[in-house]
Amino acid sequence: MTTHTTNPAKQEEFAGRMVQVLNDACLGHLCSLGHRARLFDTMAGLPPSTSDQIAVTTGLDERYVREWLGGMTVGGIVEYTPEDGTYRLPPEHAASLTRAAGPDNLASFMQDLALIGIVEDEVFQAFREGGGVPYSSYPRFQELQAEETARVYDAALIDAVIPLAPGLTERLREGIDSLDIGTGQGHAVNLLAKAFPNSRFRGVDISETGIAAARREAEGLGLQNVRFDVSDTAEVSGDYDLITAFDVIHDLARPAQVLASVAAALRDNGTFLMGDIDASSKLEENLDHPLGPALYTFSVFYCMTVSLGEGGAGLGTVWGRQTAQRMLAEVGFDDVTVRQVDGDILNVYYVARKKR
Repeated sequence: MTTHTTNPAKQEEFAGRMVQVLNDACLGHLCSLGHRARLFDTMAGLPPSTSDQIAVTTGLDERYVREWLGGMTVGGIVEYTPEDGTYRLPPEHAASLTRAAGPDNLASFMQDLALIGIVEDEVFQAFREGGGVPYSSYPRFQELQAEETARVYDAALIDAVIPLAPGLTERLREGIDSLDIGTGQGHAVNLLAKAFPNSRFRGVDISETGIAAARREAEGLGLQNVRFDVSDTAEVSGDYDLITAFDVIHDLARPAQVLASVAAALRDNGTFLMGDIDASSKLEENLDHPLGPALYTFSVFYCMTVSLGEGGAGLGTVWGRQTAQRMLAEVGFDDVTVRQVDGDILNVYYVARKKR
């Protein structure tokens, strides 16, 4: 019989860490509310203010604002002066919490915590019975995904991501045919269509509401060189010079079939530009990943389980570079470069071509 000796110091240290996990998880939910209610955005532009003043400025209920401020204060996010009862959001903190921070806004990600909570019962059932959770169980997923990707692509898509593929900017200016698979609400496609009016763009997604939102945005921008269609991404049709897939391949039920369809739909000298999670396929190489726990959590609660729910491959969020490169090679992409963009802490970009 094996006996285990407990190290009291190690036990106490771990207990302290778990207390911190609990506190930080709760702060994450409060930060989600602060983002959604624009409390961070408002406080960033205010002098030290009372809860009444903040409530009036935001148009929110003071009692809720005061309790939220209490959590923000004890969590070290907001500064409080008891002498006059005022609260202040330091600019150093606002740089990670406000919409003005663009790609650096981490408060936006905290909204995923509430989404995770909605499906916990269904995920728990999948632990027991297998299978997964259907996409329909995530009422705000596409809205949140659109917000999160827009922060990065508004700042970097045209000037940083597209130039990762040598000569692509010039070809887009001249005029080529481009397809975006799993386009969601189509914001990235509309950005490209606006920046490159000589090129022709198409976005496809299985979500009717997402495609409707994409069409509304395109119409609002007066774009004539873009179209959006409700379509299964595993059945790519047409011939294209550029195909893009941003944070979508690892979510799919049939990723290998989709990649094969992409390879078949590319014209000679065509480019597949795939943005996906920056991680290793080997667990031991993710031990120091700054977003490691978050990525595996998102996988359990969305990416992996939605794919499995469709009877799919269940690649998961952390499928990693090695698996991505292997799967690209298996469908004929023998020229693959992996690139990164400054300020994008989540993704790497695969520039994939087939040698002719």
